[in-house]
Amino acid sequence: MNAPDDFSSSASQAHVPAASTLPVPPATGDPDTELTSLPATGALSKVGPRYIWLMVFAQFGVFVAFITPLAISLTIKVQQLAPGQEQYLGYITGAGAAAVLLTGPFFGVMSDRTRTRLGRRRPWMIGGMVLGVVSLFVMATAPSILLLGAGWVMAQLTWGQVLANLQISTADRLPESQRGKVAGLTGFATQVAPVFGVVIAGAVASDNILLFILPGIVGVLAVSLFVLLVNEKSSQDMVFADKLTIGSIFAKYLYNPRSHPDFSWNWLGRFLFYFGLTLNTTFTAFFIAAKLGITVQEVAGIIATLSLGGIAATTLGAIGGGFLSDRLKRRRMFVAASGIIFAAGALTMALAPGLPMLIAGSVLTSLGIGIFAAVDQALLLDVLPERDTNAGRFMGITSFATSIPQAVAPLIAPLFLAVGVSAGGDKNYTLLFIIAGACTILGGLAALRVKSVR
Repeated sequence: MNAPDDFSSSASQAHVPAASTLPVPPATGDPDTELTSLPATGALSKVGPRYIWLMVFAQFGVFVAFITPLAISLTIKVQQLAPGQEQYLGYITGAGAAAVLLTGPFFGVMSDRTRTRLGRRRPWMIGGMVLGVVSLFVMATAPSILLLGAGWVMAQLTWGQVLANLQISTADRLPESQRGKVAGLTGFATQVAPVFGVVIAGAVASDNILLFILPGIVGVLAVSLFVLLVNEKSSQDMVFADKLTIGSIFAKYLYNPRSHPDFSWNWLGRFLFYFGLTLNTTFTAFFIAAKLGITVQEVAGIIATLSLGGIAATTLGAIGGGFLSDRLKRRRMFVAASGIIFAAGALTMALAPGLPMLIAGSVLTSLGIGIFAAVDQALLLDVLPERDTNAGRFMGITSFATSIPQAVAPLIAPLFLAVGVSAGGDKNYTLLFIIAGACTILGGLAALRVKSVR
C-alpha cells in the first residue's frame, strides 16, 4: 500500500499528458461495485440503487456520530464542566471549524493522490472512522473544557474526512441526471440523522460514555457497509504530471475566481447560508431553555420533539427539491427559495411566545435546510471545476464555505446576543435569529448569479 504522494522523487518524476485519466478496469456488469475513473470528456454512467442507498446510509451514520455532539452532547458536557459559561460552546465549535479550515484542501489533495489497493477514497474513510471513535471517547471522558475542545477538534478532522470522501465519491461517480436525486436523499438523511442522534442522547443523557459512543457505533456500522460493499479501483498505478511540494500544496488552497465564476458564486452562497445556519443552531439549546424557562438538561427532549416535527418538512424539502430540480433541470430558484424559507422559520422561532410557534418555526427552518442541502449540493457538483483530476482539492476548497462560518459565527454570535442587554439580563436571541435569516436570504440570492446552470 502506498501513501499519498509524499514528495518522493519516484512519484514526482512520473509524467502523463494533461488529458490522461486513470486506466479503466474491465466492466464487471455491476455499476455499484466498481469505481472507474472519469473519462476525459467527463461523461459518467448512471449508478445503481446499491451505490445510492449505501451512500445515503453512510452519510446518515456519519451525521449521527458527528452532529449529535454539536446538537446536544457538547452542550450537556459544557454545562457539566463550566455551568453558566455558554460562551465556551462557541469557542469549542469555533476551534473545530478552524482546524477544518486549515486542513480541508490539504486533505483533499492527499485524497486525490492517494495510491492504495483500496483506491483513493476508502482509506480516508477507514482511518477517519477509527480515529473518529477515539475522538468521541476523548470528549466523553474529558475532565476539562480544554480536553473537551481537543476531542471536538479531533472529531472534526476525523469524521469530517469520512464525510468529505463520501461526498468526493459522488463527484467521482454521479452524472448530472442523478445529482439532484442523490443529493436529495443524502440531504434528507443528514438532516434526519441529528434527530435520531438527539433521541439517543435524550435517552442516555445521564451517562457521558453512552451519550457520545452510541451515536459513534451507528456511524461505524453505516460507513463500514459502504467501504465493504462499494469497491473502488486500485490507485496504486496512478501517476501525476506535476511534482507535489510544500509550496504547491499551499498554492492549491487558492484558485482564480475569474477562471471559475460559477463555482465562486456557489461558494459564496453556501458560505452565507451556513453562516446564518450556524448562528441559528449553535445556541439553540440555550435559546430554548431561556425561552421556555427550563434547564439545559431538559432541553434534549424538547429538541427531539421539535426535530421530529420537522422530519416531514425536511423530507419534502430535500427529496422533493432534489427530484424536482433534476426533473425541471433547474437549481438556482430552489436554492434562492430555501434561503427565504429558512429566514421565515428563524424569525418565527425568535418571536415565538411558546412551544407551538417554536414548532412552527422549526418546521419552516427544516424545510429550508432540506431544500438547500439537496439542491445546492447538486449545483456544486454541476459547477465543480476539474472534476476528473482535482475533485478532492475543489471539494476541500468548498469546505471553506462551511468551516469558516462554523469557526467565525460562534465567535461573533455573543456580540449580537449582548446587544441591548443589561448586566444579568436575558440574551438577545431575537437579533441573533434575525441576522441568521438575513444571511440565508443573501446566500440564496448569490446562487442566482450562477450562469452555466439554470
